[in-house]
Amino acid sequence: MNPRDRVDHIQDQWRLARPDLDPSPQGVIGRLHRIALALTAELTPVYAAHGLSEPEFDLLASLRRTPGEELPAGELAAHTMVTSGGLTKRVDRLVGRGLVERSGTQDDGRRRMIRLTAAGRELIDDAFTAHLANEARLLADLGQQDAAALEPILKRWLATLEGDDPGQAASAR
Repeated sequence: MNPRDRVDHIQDQWRLARPDLDPSPQGVIGRLHRIALALTAELTPVYAAHGLSEPEFDLLASLRRTPGEELPAGELAAHTMVTSGGLTKRVDRLVGRGLVERSGTQDDGRRRMIRLTAAGRELIDDAFTAHLANEARLLADLGQQDAAALEPILKRWLATLEGDDPGQAASAR
């Protein structure tokens, strides 16, 4: 039998406070939310060890996995799920650190391309290697069989929540 956790306690409290409601959805949603927070707390130190914030890691990883290692600014904003203003600030910081560069395109000088530099590629390769090792460590306690069983369930649910367009969820993780 599994030991009771914080979510069990919260559900018990709601059953007493509001016996007319069924708090059972909290069993899944509450735990997933707490897991997401705990995972973020486990992932961000790896980024920080490489001098990156989570959004900077995401931006560099988006460029690194793209053929040619460059994207138009608007498309990069969609890949990293930020506004163009938020992207501009991140890109400015990364340009200042020599990790990415901006350029106009041949056919339209107004269309700005963001490209990974050699230093940016080296940094994201090191950071992504550490990131995958960290993710493997985090999944190890779950076990290979449970992780494999959980993945298609989460994939189906995510498709339902985000729509069926895989480009909508193009984050680095």
